[in-house]
Amino acid sequence: MKDIPQKMTTFKEFYPFYLAEHQNQVSRRLHVIGSILVLVLITYILISQHWLMLLLLPVVGYGFAWVGHFFFEKNKPATFQYPLYSFAGDWVMLWHCLTGKIKF
Repeated sequence: MKDIPQKMTTFKEFYPFYLAEHQNQVSRRLHVIGSILVLVLITYILISQHWLMLLLLPVVGYGFAWVGHFFFEKNKPATFQYPLYSFAGDWVMLWHCLTGKIKF
């Protein structure tokens, strides 16, 4: 696994690196599935008011993404070094996949 570059200070600087770490189509699809399931789960939690299920959100979201990284991309998730930028990158990439800007 290659190391994550140091000292990225803006999301604009980070996002191209983020996309480069998501070249594998299966990995990208796993990220999209995890993100969509998080949205579905949030909706269910709000409707049902089963607040304890909030604990499942990181398991679902990161679970799918990390399978993509460890088994398909063969790299270390940027979440470990850039948690906020990586979180934002997940949602921007989801939007770009859904709108066709990035191949799903």
